Amino acid sequence: MTANMLMVFVLGALLCQVWSSVEPPHNEEELHPQVRYPWRNQGVGVVRVKRDWIIPPIRVLENSKQVPENLVQIKSDKIFTGEVIYKLEGPGVDQEPKNLFEIDDKTGVIRSKRPLDREKYNSFTLKAFALSPSGERLENPTTIEIMVLDQNDNRPAFTQSQFVGTVSEFSVPGTSVMSVSAADADDPMTENAALSYSIISQESIPANAVTKTMFGINNETGAIYTRDVGLDREVVKSFRLKLQVADMTGMGLTSEGVAIIHVTDINNHAPRFNPTSYSMTAVENRHDYEIGRVNASDRDDRGTGNWEARYFISNDPEGNFAIATDPETNQGVLSVVKPLDFEAHSKYVLILTVRNLNALSNKAPNLPASTASVAITVVNENEAPHFRENPVQIVVPESVAPGTLLKSNIAFDPDHSDLRYEIIRDPERWLHIDSNTGDISAKRSFNMRSPHVKNHVYSAVVKVTDSGGVSTTATVAVTLKETNDFPPQLFPRSGSVCRTADRVESGLIVTAVDEDFPPHAAPFYFDTADYVSVNWTVVPINGTHAVLRPLIELEEGEYVVTMLVSDSGSPVLSAYAQVNVTVCACDSYGDCRSEAGAVLGSSVGISFIALMVITASVVLLLVLLLLAVAVTTCGRRHHIKKRTGLLIGESEDDIRDNVINYDEQGGGEEDENAFNIDMLWNPLDTPSTPGSYCPVSRVPRGKQPLRRDAPQNLPSPIYPRRPPADPTDIEDYINDGLEAADNDPNVPPYDTALIYDYEGEGSLAGSLSSIASSSSDGDQDYDYLNNWGPRFQKLANMYDPR
Repeated sequence: MTANMLMVFVLGALLCQVWSSVEPPHNEEELHPQVRYPWRNQGVGVVRVKRDWIIPPIRVLENSKQVPENLVQIKSDKIFTGEVIYKLEGPGVDQEPKNLFEIDDKTGVIRSKRPLDREKYNSFTLKAFALSPSGERLENPTTIEIMVLDQNDNRPAFTQSQFVGTVSEFSVPGTSVMSVSAADADDPMTENAALSYSIISQESIPANAVTKTMFGINNETGAIYTRDVGLDREVVKSFRLKLQVADMTGMGLTSEGVAIIHVTDINNHAPRFNPTSYSMTAVENRHDYEIGRVNASDRDDRGTGNWEARYFISNDPEGNFAIATDPETNQGVLSVVKPLDFEAHSKYVLILTVRNLNALSNKAPNLPASTASVAITVVNENEAPHFRENPVQIVVPESVAPGTLLKSNIAFDPDHSDLRYEIIRDPERWLHIDSNTGDISAKRSFNMRSPHVKNHVYSAVVKVTDSGGVSTTATVAVTLKETNDFPPQLFPRSGSVCRTADRVESGLIVTAVDEDFPPHAAPFYFDTADYVSVNWTVVPINGTHAVLRPLIELEEGEYVVTMLVSDSGSPVLSAYAQVNVTVCACDSYGDCRSEAGAVLGSSVGISFIALMVITASVVLLLVLLLLAVAVTTCGRRHHIKKRTGLLIGESEDDIRDNVINYDEQGGGEEDENAFNIDMLWNPLDTPSTPGSYCPVSRVPRGKQPLRRDAPQNLPSPIYPRRPPADPTDIEDYINDGLEAADNDPNVPPYDTALIYDYEGEGSLAGSLSSIASSSSDGDQDYDYLNNWGPRFQKLANMYDPR
């Protein structure tokens, strides 16, 4: 709407509200300053608009057939010269709903163009304007209120097409059942919407089950209630009521509706067994299976808690049987929950009772609970043998003697048939079982350290079979008790201690290893032999370690201390062990040091690194010098005269200081049984080179192993340097050297293989067969070689005169 139109609308409204007397009346209609109502008088009332007057609402009847219909006329009394134009604006004119009203722009008559519907629009607010031909507003807009009067043109209607309610059977009169409701589109403030409810008819389901009027309704609220007694669900299931609602307080327009009322069940019927006695059979040794069903009838509503039955067994103290309810059929399902034993009990008679899930109503007949009897016959079958315990528990010491009886009477047969026993799993074959009696005995001694012993338990499986071929198995759990079988072993067997005896921390820490398990192992007890306790003592540290200490200040050197170590077993086992102890001078940290280190470390002031460099240089020069002499000497080839002594040269003075440490038997050239010597020397027959030697080519493969039977890095014993001139004394000479080599802690053990490289053809050193003597074979007697033992057997065979 434009601004000009708005001004016209406002001006017209003002003209309709204000009555002006400045201008004299022009016709007879203007002499009646009043509003005429069309439903009371004919013609149109004229309203002279006086400023600030309020025009009362104009009432128009809805659904009027006289259209168009003049409603009111407005006039402006403002003095002016010229023509006045009237305009009307608002809902029903130029706003939705449009084209319901109009105004004559010259006369100011407002009229309705179409019938009005109060249910859609019950009032309208319009504005009238008085404008000059140029569009100038002559008056303030005047408000026109049009009220639409209601007619009873709408029927009341129920809010639901069908109402559904329930009522319990045997309800007393006046019991509220349900409420119905209806609505009327007419003006609720008039009689056109004043509703009244009533029941037109009543039908029972099944038909004609009940003929008397059972329900009533409140005509104002629509509440339905019971009027009479006799609601029995077993007789009538439900009712169908035809309802009516009317406006004008029951005198106007009417509509009909339907209400369905279902009669609900109460638990007024107890379940009853039908029949009351039953016979069933059950197989022994079986459980969790159904053996039969019992029936109970109930007249209450099926599928509800008033109908669902609960069954009980009144005389089953051992709990062998159970009964449950089938939710579909309401039958009692009887089952065996514990295996039955024909030999112990061949027949049972059970007494059953039945009740509903819901409690019985007080309106039900006062009758005792229904009961039934069930006779159950147990059917015998060939039962499997039974072990008296599974697993079969056996507890024995691990040192049990073979043949000892471990377990007897381990199984029985319920049918009293003969049994056969066998062991079907015995990984260590430690057990024996008598096939007839089942007595289990030890077949051999047990070993706690077997991989099949877990947590001191050894497991086997035994099987027993009856005469019918039915068998069963059980586990045999043999729990082994630890016994004291092994004495402890001292460790280590060698070490060093400081010479100064007053050092508290000085000493050799020793411990022990025991192959037994607790409680037959630690704690260990350490002691020294009686003749040793004068100079040495043992101080315990804890249950597994002790310290061996000298009681007095000893001279530096090697000492053999005999110690005794005992375990905590029953009985106690002990073992003596000799410990090689090196008494040495110690530095400030308590570590052994050499004499040279002690001297140099005192006051000279040479650093440790410088000392090591000087020592390494001197050793390198000595090695180079020895290699040069050896290579030069090997270049000279010397022949040994035939049939002269093997270890004696052409002259007795030619015997050099050539005996070395005899260590092992090993691989010489084509000599696998020969005594293993690190170097072979050829005595030189040149007087100018006494003591010269030529080493046989030998390259060790890999790092030489260390001896485990002697301490390491200790001074070697003094070997005999020069053999005697008399050949008959060579045996003593070699035995002395052999004894020194056997006691040398720095040589490899006897079981170490020493690998010698192949010398090849044309070796300058030659083989053992090339060693000659200054004398002929005939001049030398080699029989004494046969007396020197197996190490010289090869050499004796080479010079056998035969």
